[in-house]
Amino acid sequence: MSQQQPRRPQPQQQQEPIKYDDVFGAGQAVAARGGAIAAVWNERAGVVGSESVGGQQQHSQPVSLAPMSTFEKGNITIGEALEATALTCGQRPVDYSDAAAIQAAEVRATGRTNIVPGGVAAAAQSAATRNARTARDEEKTKLGEILANATAKLPSDKPATRRDAEGVIGAEVRNDPNLATRPGGVAASVAAAARLNQSK
Repeated sequence: MSQQQPRRPQPQQQQEPIKYDDVFGAGQAVAARGGAIAAVWNERAGVVGSESVGGQQQHSQPVSLAPMSTFEKGNITIGEALEATALTCGQRPVDYSDAAAIQAAEVRATGRTNIVPGGVAAAAQSAATRNARTARDEEKTKLGEILANATAKLPSDKPATRRDAEGVIGAEVRNDPNLATRPGGVAASVAAAARLNQSK
């Protein structure tokens, strides 16, 4: 007799809000990141819900985003993961590791091998170069400025997969002086989206 892993209940016709634990599992101290990914999905699905995340009550309100028929229900796109990064790390100045991760995400979302002129990757690279020459953090371009409305800035988008997450993580790590990803950064958001998509 084989033992099977318990399965998560499948979404019903009436969507239930995604919770932090659905994205990251219970007991992790990174509630804001999971909450941001969950909020993006809940907003796209038009689900209203509330939950306590990191000791604060979080509410999601329905908003008009991409129609659910565009992608299979329950899948967070790469563009949406980039937008979640704007929520979690929006006030952090863009650096070269962020720009590399954003470029890897854009390439995977669009299927193109080059940077889209005027796209999020081009803006991130420009911001990272400008920020490297700017001394004061207040004058630097922030991630939130680059990644706000990322889905609208991408010529095409697709649900995040584990392979996409691995590519974005690799780009961020290779370009980070400490050879690490940042909590709540681009790689973490794409990885969280991929995990959520895989669990659906």
